[in-house]
Amino acid sequence: MCFAKFIITAMAKALAIINGYSVLQGPRHFYERMKEELEKDNIGLSLVRATDFLSLIRRDGSIGILPSLFTFILFLDKDAYLSKALEKQGYRLFNSAEAIRLSDDKMLTYLTLAGHGINMPKTIGAPLNYAGTSSAGFLNLVEKELSYPMVGKCSFGSLGKEVALISNRSDLERFEAENTKKAHLYQEFIASSSGTDFRLIVVGGKFVAGMKRHNESDFRSNLAQGGKAEAVEIPDGYKYLAEKAAKIMGLDYAGIDILVGKDKEPILCEVNSNAFLDGIEKTTGVNVAAAYASFIKKKLGL
Repeated sequence: MCFAKFIITAMAKALAIINGYSVLQGPRHFYERMKEELEKDNIGLSLVRATDFLSLIRRDGSIGILPSLFTFILFLDKDAYLSKALEKQGYRLFNSAEAIRLSDDKMLTYLTLAGHGINMPKTIGAPLNYAGTSSAGFLNLVEKELSYPMVGKCSFGSLGKEVALISNRSDLERFEAENTKKAHLYQEFIASSSGTDFRLIVVGGKFVAGMKRHNESDFRSNLAQGGKAEAVEIPDGYKYLAEKAAKIMGLDYAGIDILVGKDKEPILCEVNSNAFLDGIEKTTGVNVAAAYASFIKKKLGL
């Protein structure tokens, strides 16, 4: 077992795992804030990249990944295989492997929430395509059901990447051709919320903080796409939707993105299992990391 590339502090009771290749600062900042809050109660949190050790299934079928040194793991990656393997080894993950899997795949998110009274955009999943060629018949059906403009999304992705506004048949054919071998979907465009949404943070099924995001030059409101955030009073209906969605998804910690309907009603856009802390804490002044740390301690009786 290769476990020598990082140092475990003497007081460490927990481990945070981030992606081994990503250069994003969000996960590292998330770790630093959680480390700061947990250490107030003498709970050390050490950091490791997913490439610093082996996710090993031995010949006898047993799991060999990490030594049994930690009370829990703060999983800040989206690796469905590694998270599942760690749970099979006996570790309690925040969030769980299944919750991360369902949140990371946008189509699985909508399917999981379907049938629970969650208001969301009309959504069409693209059929699995091994050939890499487009189907005019399928595009005809999409065009008829959704009309223009519509939104095309790859099922895996974050920060507003691989999300496109489709305004005509040429755009639709182009998006389909570019993503035939990727899981993707099509959604109705909520014009009343163009460039605007709300990001709500839910911890342990309870609303903790929320902000409004707006982008004057793009239909995507993500801060990574140039959106601006402001602290506002979050309507109760929005809080209720976010809490309900997080509970259905089984998320300990969630960032729920909500669109604004034509009558100001909340419409679920996406669910994020590892929503970054920096923007929400700076914008709202709410200590989200403390709320999450408190939830973990209570959940585990620490």
